Amino acid sequence: MTHPLTLSLRVSALLLSLGLATTACTHDGNDPGVEYAPEMYESIPYEPLKQTSFNTVNSFGINQRTPANGTVPRGKLNYFDHIPKDSVRIAERTLRNPFAYTKANLEEGKVLYTRVCSHCHGEQGDGQGLVGVKYKGVPNYSAGAYKTMNDGHIYHVIQWGRNRMMPHGSIVNPEERWKIAMYVRVLQRGEGPDALSKLVAKGPTSTVTSDSTETTDPTNTAPVGQAQANKASETPGQGGAVSPNGSGVTHIPGNK
Repeated sequence: MTHPLTLSLRVSALLLSLGLATTACTHDGNDPGVEYAPEMYESIPYEPLKQTSFNTVNSFGINQRTPANGTVPRGKLNYFDHIPKDSVRIAERTLRNPFAYTKANLEEGKVLYTRVCSHCHGEQGDGQGLVGVKYKGVPNYSAGAYKTMNDGHIYHVIQWGRNRMMPHGSIVNPEERWKIAMYVRVLQRGEGPDALSKLVAKGPTSTVTSDSTETTDPTNTAPVGQAQANKASETPGQGGAVSPNGSGVTHIPGNK
């Protein structure tokens, strides 16, 4: 014979389990049901990147406010050179590499190129990287018109991409783009990485010894009229560039 207390406990446990199952099983896939100690895994402070629609403080209902149109985050103005992505000819005429062709800069460019570019363009710059061999069509830097691309042209293509090459402006900052461009100039010689020493003149303040006045003439090596590495634009918002959200670039100091 079952004791009345034992029977009562069994019935209570059954009802409790049925109640929890009913509460937890919901037609809304986003509803986790009853949560035990939700503060252990649900952050009480707002997490900016969390996708939510029930924030009652922000008018948008989300944790992170949408940036104002045409704004650039503080410290990121140098990422924009105000040259449209389809205007590579303007870039090659107006952009000037502000860095000297020293061994240190070229060595850093080599490291960056190996990390970011060699999987497509190959260590020799011949387009025979692992990805380039698979998908074909990656250019050889030492052939045809690619052999004469100057620093500004290369910089612009790194930033915006061209043809099947995707933009890399969000991956490497302006200074890194210039140094990669410098190393691409090494590979244009068709001698692979071994040609690096040939672009470095002797002495601690050396500049490149090549046939390009762009890199040998001191008057052409400083930024001219554009926002480049370590030099912000004095007239943000002017020119043909657009910010990622599709409007003209405008800097608002309070926008982070």
